[in-house]
Amino acid sequence: MTAPAPARPLADLMPAARDLAEQVGGIPSRNRIMTELRVGAPKATALREALIAEAAAAEVVPDPWTFAESTDVPAPVSPAPAGSAAVSASGLGGPEQVSPAPASGLAETEQVSPPVPAVYPRAAAVEASPQVAADGHPGTSPAPRRARRVSTWPLVLIGLPAFVAIWAGWVGLGGLTGFGVVHPLPGIADGFSINTAITLPIGVEVYAAYSLRAWLSGTAPARARRFAKWSGIGSLVVGALGQVAYHLLVAAGITSAPWWITTAVACLPVAVLGMAAALAHLMHDDAEVTR
Repeated sequence: MTAPAPARPLADLMPAARDLAEQVGGIPSRNRIMTELRVGAPKATALREALIAEAAAAEVVPDPWTFAESTDVPAPVSPAPAGSAAVSASGLGGPEQVSPAPASGLAETEQVSPPVPAVYPRAAAVEASPQVAADGHPGTSPAPRRARRVSTWPLVLIGLPAFVAIWAGWVGLGGLTGFGVVHPLPGIADGFSINTAITLPIGVEVYAAYSLRAWLSGTAPARARRFAKWSGIGSLVVGALGQVAYHLLVAAGITSAPWWITTAVACLPVAVLGMAAALAHLMHDDAEVTR
């Protein structure tokens, strides 16, 4: 049966305890000392009390930017009681006065004299530098610059000739495909008449503008934007084909459009109505689901 290992004196354990205090940035707990240094509870308590005494006796306030450690200040050494080990004033390898250890070797209680005051580096609290504005005054930020809005009056100059050309082309194509003047209120207002050809530019072009607004605004739901994108592009393509068809028929001297052009033009009001209703339904339905 092997004899128990001799107990390490506190003088040998103090350097490791100081290193542990430096690592944690303060006085470690008794359990931490027991775990890291592999000592019993009495010796861990004694080491912790020694570290507390060192920190209390320290008179030098550490500079947060330079972690200097001083061990040149002597401390009074109190006589160690009988049955305990006394650590010398040097604390780090000086002469030791150790009384004979008891036979148990593990349950002894060692009293440590006040050691040399030491300064333990602590984590420096680095404060964030104040924000410096463009004018050089700290603590302030430059005022946000408002984006300059683009003038919309050039759209009037662009839209007026386009409106005249598109309106004339659709009304002319409507006349070539059977659209014309009708009396929508017979027996009620016999004198009231309207040219049904105006339904083409109003329906097709207004829906194209409405769908593009729903697509590009970014406020409509995802499904509604997707439908508005493709239906709006399709409306613009159909409007361009209608203008091409009208000018080709007029340039060729044709007074009545072929049947397939008449069929396509006659279906436009119904198609526009269906797309507008579908887009409004998608926007309303997705808004309800989101809410």
